[in-house]
Amino acid sequence: MKNMSFGTIRSSNTLEQIRNEIRTAHIKVVRKVVREQIEHYLNIGRIILEIQDSQEWGKSVVEKLSTDLRAEFPNSEGYLARNLWDMRRFYSRYSKNKKLRQLVAEVPWGHNLLILSKIKDR
Repeated sequence: MKNMSFGTIRSSNTLEQIRNEIRTAHIKVVRKVVREQIEHYLNIGRIILEIQDSQEWGKSVVEKLSTDLRAEFPNSEGYLARNLWDMRRFYSRYSKNKKLRQLVAEVPWGHNLLILSKIKDR
């Protein structure tokens, strides 16, 4: 095998090809993480809504759930009561529309919350 120096790699465009591959892979990973996070939040919203409807949960139960989740997962910041209510609202708004649900899965959580707060009409 021929010993190549950095200069040879750069001149042969190999370095640029690898850089592009790495950047493309990073983008794909971030998109997958965003999709999984949105699905996770939709599922939590579904659970809260279903139990709230069947057992007539009040606000204090979600507050307690938040406290318990934060104790169980102290390194996770997403389980404040306000976030749990947002997950419920998010699921309630998007669960019945498959096309829209696919679209919101591509948008980061913070952007989805902004959209939810600005748009009042389904």
